[in-house]
Amino acid sequence: MKPNAIQKTFDLGDGRMITIETGKLAKQADGSVVVKMGNTMLLATAVSNPDAKPGVDFMPLTVDYREMFASAGRIPGNFFKREARPSDSEILVSRLVDRALRPLFPDDYHADTQVLIYLISTDKTMLADCLAGFAAAAALAVSDIPFNGPISEVRVGRINGQFIINPTIEQMKESDIDMIVAANEKDIAMVEGEMKEISEADMLEAIKVAHAAIRTQINAIKELAAMVEKSKVKRTYSHETNDEDLKQQIHAATYAKAYAVAAEGNPNKAGRKASFKAIFEEFWNALPEEKRTDEAKGLAKKYYHDTEKEAIRRCMLDERKRLDGRAMNEIRPIWSEVDYLPMAHGSAVFTRGETQSLTTVTLGTKLDLQLIDTAIVREDNNFMLHYNFPPFSTGEAKPMRGTGRREVGHGNLALRALKNQIPAENPYTIRIVSDILESNGSSSMATVCAGTLALMDCGIKIKKPVAGIAMGLITDAQGKYAILSDILGDEDHLGDMDFKVCGTKDGITAVQMDLKVDGLPFEVMAQALEQAKEGRLHIMGEMLKTISEPREDFKAHAPRLVQIMIPREFIGAVIGPGGKIIQEIQRDTNTVITITEVGDKGIVDVSSENKDSIDRALARIKGITAIPEVGATYDGKVKSIMAFGAFVEFLPGRDGLLHISEVEWRRLENLDGILKEGDLIQVKLLEVDEKTGKFRLSRKALLPKPEGFQERPPRAEGQKFQKKDGQN
Repeated sequence: MKPNAIQKTFDLGDGRMITIETGKLAKQADGSVVVKMGNTMLLATAVSNPDAKPGVDFMPLTVDYREMFASAGRIPGNFFKREARPSDSEILVSRLVDRALRPLFPDDYHADTQVLIYLISTDKTMLADCLAGFAAAAALAVSDIPFNGPISEVRVGRINGQFIINPTIEQMKESDIDMIVAANEKDIAMVEGEMKEISEADMLEAIKVAHAAIRTQINAIKELAAMVEKSKVKRTYSHETNDEDLKQQIHAATYAKAYAVAAEGNPNKAGRKASFKAIFEEFWNALPEEKRTDEAKGLAKKYYHDTEKEAIRRCMLDERKRLDGRAMNEIRPIWSEVDYLPMAHGSAVFTRGETQSLTTVTLGTKLDLQLIDTAIVREDNNFMLHYNFPPFSTGEAKPMRGTGRREVGHGNLALRALKNQIPAENPYTIRIVSDILESNGSSSMATVCAGTLALMDCGIKIKKPVAGIAMGLITDAQGKYAILSDILGDEDHLGDMDFKVCGTKDGITAVQMDLKVDGLPFEVMAQALEQAKEGRLHIMGEMLKTISEPREDFKAHAPRLVQIMIPREFIGAVIGPGGKIIQEIQRDTNTVITITEVGDKGIVDVSSENKDSIDRALARIKGITAIPEVGATYDGKVKSIMAFGAFVEFLPGRDGLLHISEVEWRRLENLDGILKEGDLIQVKLLEVDEKTGKFRLSRKALLPKPEGFQERPPRAEGQKFQKKDGQN
C-alpha cells in the first residue's frame, strides 16, 4: 500500500514554492526527506550508528552530495557510462553542507553519522546546491539523531542592486554576488562565495537578506518535524568515559605553565610546540607508575589539550597577547619573489611568516580546455587553479594519497578570488598550481597572493592585483572578544572563527567564513571585515614591492596565441577534407590551430612559441579566407601546365587559368622554356565568372607593353575559360 507522506509547503518569498516531504522514500534511514522546488528534487538521508567505536573522541561525520545524471535526462560521458567518483563541484557542495552541520552535533556525540544528498530531478534552470544544506538539515530534524539544529542554507545574488534568494543560472550571469550562507535561527554559521569587488557593507547586507530567508526555511523544518513522531524524542547516548579527578588535577598542575608559554610570544612554531609538550610530559612523568596506563594517558592528553586551549584563549583576551607575540591586527613578515622557476611561463614564491607557496602559471590553448561535465552543467573551462598540500609542509611524514576534499576546497576559494580579474578577452587556457612548501596558517590566502604575483610574472594583463587574509576570533561567555589578523594554524584550531577575505584595493572578490560558536553579532562581523581590509591592503602593498604590474610580454619560451575571426562559410575551407589543409598548415609552420564556431563567425586561435611561425600560419589562413578581388595583384604558384596555358594557385586553395595569351605580350605557341610547375609568378585577377566562379588571370597585364605592339582581335564569346582537358 502506498504510504501517506507528510508534507510541508511554503513560499520562498517571491511566489516560488518549496515542498518538504517525508515518509515516502528511504524509510529505513533514521531520517529522510525529499525537497522539491519547481522541477528540481533532492533526496536527503541521515543515518547514525547506535554506538560509538571504542577510542573515538571526535565526531565521525560523513557528508556526500551526488548528482544523478538521470535527473537531467543525461547519460554520463565517461567510459563506464555511470556515475563515478565525485566531481570537484560535488565535493565542494559536500564541504559546504558538512561545515554547516558539523559544529551543531553535541560535543560528546561520537557515533558514525552519514548524511547523503542526491539530486534526483532537475530542469537545469537552477543550481541545486542552494537546497542541499536545507535538505540535509530537514533529514536530521525528522530523525532521532541528536542535533542542535535545524540550520539551512541559501544562495544570495544581486542584480542591479536587488538581492535575490536562490537565483536561476541565467540570473547568476548578471549577478555581482554569488554567495552561499548557512545559519541557524539566531546566528550565521557559514559563508562562502565570490563577488565582483563589492564593499564590506554590501557583503553584510547580503548576509542579512540571506538570514531572513533562512529563518523561513527553518520554521518549515520545525513544523515538518513536529508532525513526525520519531523526531520528538532524540536518542540517548553515552559515548565518553571521563575521570573528573584527573581532569582537575591536570588543570591545576598545567594551566599556569601553559599560560606562561602562551604569554612568551615565541614566533617559532616548533619551539612553542616543544614547550607545550614539555609541560604535559612533566606532569605525566610525575604521576605514580600505577596511574600511567594507556587509557589514562589518552584521557590526560585530551584534558591537557583543553587546558592548553583555555590558557591560550585567556591570555589573548585578558592580556591581548598572541602566541607569536604579535599585536591583534599585526601581519607576519612577508617576502616574495617572481620568476623563480626559469622555465615556467610564470612563477612566484610568497612567504608570510611560516606559510609559503610556490606557485606556477602555465599557458595553453583550447586543446587544453577542461571539460566540466555534471548533471546540470556541461561546458569548457579555461581557468584552473590546483592546490597541493604535501606532508613535509608541516614537518610530517605520511603517505601521499589522491587529492583530498581540503585541497579541492582551498584551491576553489583561491580560484574564485582571482578568476574575475582575468580579462574577458583572454584567449589562453590558464592553469595555476600552488604547492604549499610551509604551512602555519592560511595557506589558501598565500595561494591567492602567490597566484596574483605569478600571473603578473607570466604577463597576463589582470585587471587588478588580489590579496587575501585569514581572520580569527576569540570570545568568552561574558561577551569579551578579540579579532585576530593573519591567524596562525594554532589560532585557527583554538579560535571561534576562521574568516578568509580576498579582494582588490577596491572591493571583496571572495570570502569563506566558518563559525565554531553560537552567536556572532553583526557589529563584530563588521569590525572583522574592516580589520581584514586593513590587513589585506598591507599585504598587497608588500606584494607590489616585488612586481607592481603585469610584464609587458610573455617569457621567450611561453606560447604566443593570436586570435582572428573568419566568416563561418570559410571554416570548412581552412580545415580541408578530413582535416588535410589545417594539418598541413600546422605541420609546415609548427603551430597549433583550433577553430571554434560562434554564431556566424569562426574563431581561429593560432599558437606557437615562435612569432614567425604564427605569422606564416596566419598568412596561409588569411589567404584561404580572402575574397578574391578583380584587379588585385597576387603572388601565385604554377600548379600545372596545359597546351592552352597554366593553372596558377594565386590564393591558398584558389586556382585560376592563366591563358597562354595572357602570359606575355608576344604570341606563344606553347609554354616550353617560359613557365614550369612550381614557378612563383605575379598575376592579376582579370575576371570572376558569375556562373561558374572560375578565375581568369593575367601575367602580361603586369609587364611593360612593348612599343608599337598591336592588340590581337578579341576572342569569340564562349572562349573566355577553358577546362583542364582542353575543351571549351
